[in-house]
Amino acid sequence: MIKPYYKKSGFRLYHADALDFLAKSKPESVDMIFADPPYNLSNGGFTVHAGKMVSVNKGDWDKSKGFKDDYDFHYKWLEACKKVLKPGGTLWVSGTYHSIYQCGHAIQGLGYHILNDIAWFKQNASPNLSCRFFTASHETIIWARKEKKAKHKFNYGLMKNGEWPEDFLKKPNKQMRSVWSINTPRPAEKKFGKHPTQKPIDLLVRIVLASTEKGDLVLDPFAGSSTTGIAAVLNDRKFIGIDLEKKYLDLSIKRFEDLTR
Repeated sequence: MIKPYYKKSGFRLYHADALDFLAKSKPESVDMIFADPPYNLSNGGFTVHAGKMVSVNKGDWDKSKGFKDDYDFHYKWLEACKKVLKPGGTLWVSGTYHSIYQCGHAIQGLGYHILNDIAWFKQNASPNLSCRFFTASHETIIWARKEKKAKHKFNYGLMKNGEWPEDFLKKPNKQMRSVWSINTPRPAEKKFGKHPTQKPIDLLVRIVLASTEKGDLVLDPFAGSSTTGIAAVLNDRKFIGIDLEKKYLDLSIKRFEDLTR
């Protein structure tokens, strides 16, 4: 087993390749997986951030290797995730059109059972610089169960009757729908630094609360700054995060330790 890069109070981080780590992990040991895999968007283009034009390049890990190699990568990590999920465990995968359709195809090909596709609407999305396309203002999140006939966890009552003030689309005491309006990360979520594809804590808290119980084990194979882990710890779940970049693991540690001061 790979030695933890950091371990404290049910929060474990590993400096490793996700495929290598999952191959050595105990089968059927994880209750829920959230994955935000590379979108393969680092192509030399530009976007807008804080009113300034900035490069979309995030690193070599986000560069496309061509359709076949990109698809093979998604198929392999999704296959590895299926091995470690419990029979009733669920998988959440986030992405834009650059990656999510490949992931969705692989998810179906591997025999997962898709439960929902969530449209995460970003009210404060960056504008489109070219003015030749619609402004990209959402990501798709696929929620799938490992096995079609297994019983998965869904905290229906909490989703329907809970307090969700961050989302103007959620009406009190009405069923939660599959379009969620949640803004991108607040400045306070980046006080120790930021990951280029960092997700807002409100989004991950909702996902964790929807599909796990206290004490469950949540895994993120592309942990980044570990928003998934922060959401898990805040709600009394255990967490395993894996990442190839030490600088993001170090950022994750700062965020976690800030919670326990």
